[in-house]
Amino acid sequence: MQAAMDITAKYCHKEMEAYGSCVASNPSTWQLKCHELKIKVAQCTSSHPVIQKIRQDCSSEFVEFERCLRENQDKPTSCSQHVARFLGCAETVDLSGVDPVPQPS
Repeated sequence: MQAAMDITAKYCHKEMEAYGSCVASNPSTWQLKCHELKIKVAQCTSSHPVIQKIRQDCSSEFVEFERCLRENQDKPTSCSQHVARFLGCAETVDLSGVDPVPQPS
């Protein structure tokens, strides 16, 4: 997962920073106030082949994490076990044969 985080930070640094700041600044309303920034991060990362592979191979863990966030909008830290499961899955994804540089569409 560190590889995915590094890739996200490398290719989507501006979007990640803005979203992270928004969430930190709005602990009880971040789901509503930061939605547009979340979309921008998702758009940025969705085109990256390494991240696509991790989301594909760990889709059930990712869906559970997102569900937890929706159900615990006022206390996102309560989803730490879901994050751990997703990160654990991401660590096991076989990235051999995945081009780490996205091709322009």
